[in-house]
Amino acid sequence: MRRCSRVQLIAACALALAGGATAPPRAELVGSYVWTDDNPHFGGFSGFDLTEHGLGFVAVSDSAAIYRGQLTRDASGRVTAVEAEDPFVPLSHHGTPVQDIMDDAEGLAIGPGDTLFVSYETENRIVEYGDGGRTWVQEFWPPVFRLFELNKGIEALAIAGDGALYAMPEVFGEKGTPIPVFRLRDGVLDTPFTLRRDGDWQPVGADFGPDGRLYLLERDFWPFIGFMSRARRVTLDGDRVIADEILFATSAGMHDNLEGIAVWQDDTGAIRLTMISDDNFLPVQRTEIVDYRIVE
Repeated sequence: MRRCSRVQLIAACALALAGGATAPPRAELVGSYVWTDDNPHFGGFSGFDLTEHGLGFVAVSDSAAIYRGQLTRDASGRVTAVEAEDPFVPLSHHGTPVQDIMDDAEGLAIGPGDTLFVSYETENRIVEYGDGGRTWVQEFWPPVFRLFELNKGIEALAIAGDGALYAMPEVFGEKGTPIPVFRLRDGVLDTPFTLRRDGDWQPVGADFGPDGRLYLLERDFWPFIGFMSRARRVTLDGDRVIADEILFATSAGMHDNLEGIAVWQDDTGAIRLTMISDDNFLPVQRTEIVDYRIVE
């Protein structure tokens, strides 16, 4: 090895030891809170979103019930209490409350002017509501949605800064097939890109963060042990994926069945991930609100 190469190598090692090397981003657990309520509609939360500062929330249940309320957080940002308004079931285009089997709500995204978008499984579609979910506006039934497996439809729904909706099904195609990312923009559906699928991980929630990146919540399940959760951060350049990073992955049983995710920025400028679990209306599960903070 030439002398100049040794010098360069020593300098590079010194820079790394001094903190000059770039460490991969990671998400650290801030805390979790178990939310309970006696309302018969309570539970089964699959869709979740937050308003500014991570305090106001909207959640949608598998029974289509919509909850709105406020979170109380301590100095670290950990949730310590939940105050919710009485839930309501949105109306169908017939003007009557959504009923079984049309009520299997999964994904949630908040649009401008208190517009809500909700994705439904079983009868696979995306519905736009006004007035915070109280007014039916329109719904979309793309033909490709008919190809979804039963109970494996659009779980992850997110709205980009330009108003386009991005939607991902739990399962699509043969095992190992990349995750299709459907985009609904101006009433037209396309598939601008796909995301890799790792093992049995399935997309269950998504949100665009204040940094413009797409955050994806995924789930795996080990029978008799519990659910595993992980979050990915996807950086886009137009319709091209230029980075796809895993921020955290839990062991089985660490959290309940996390399905909804909201991404926001705290007062320090850090990106936070707040997630909610779907208890499947089972007494052996719980409704858990979990917070992680991204460390760059």
